[in-house]
Amino acid sequence: MSDSKRISGFRCTNIRRQGYFTQTEEEISELAVGNRFAYQLCAVLVIFGTVTANTMLLGSMIGITILAMILPNHPFDYIYNGGIRHMIDKPAVPRRSPQLRFACAIATVWLAATVWAFSTGDLTLGYWLGGSLGAVATLVGTLDVCIPSIIYNAVMRVKVPA
Repeated sequence: MSDSKRISGFRCTNIRRQGYFTQTEEEISELAVGNRFAYQLCAVLVIFGTVTANTMLLGSMIGITILAMILPNHPFDYIYNGGIRHMIDKPAVPRRSPQLRFACAIATVWLAATVWAFSTGDLTLGYWLGGSLGAVATLVGTLDVCIPSIIYNAVMRVKVPA
């Protein structure tokens, strides 16, 4: 891989914080697109569900986050690994880390609170909760900054390799 295709050190460090400890910088650069796919799709769906106060869509996202905690990969990784990566000639996203499972556990509770707020008519709280979750998902989907992974690593005292 040429240096022009290698991602920045900032992004590489952020992806490492998500549990990619054994991959080289080249490997992380190659899987960066696939790693972001699930976060970007989640961000779009959560933001759309929030803007429209669509409790059915947000509720279905709870199912997605629960599956992401249980399955070896995020459900959207199966879409990426099964088809998209072949079209763009990128490697498959490997098994997701405990950091992702933790992030999805937080998202599950956050989504449930958002659905509850909208369902009880507290639109302000629903928009605030859903909007802030959409912002967190957008942050990881654009800059690779995963706040739940940072929290997980701090609480579990995980030493992230440089």
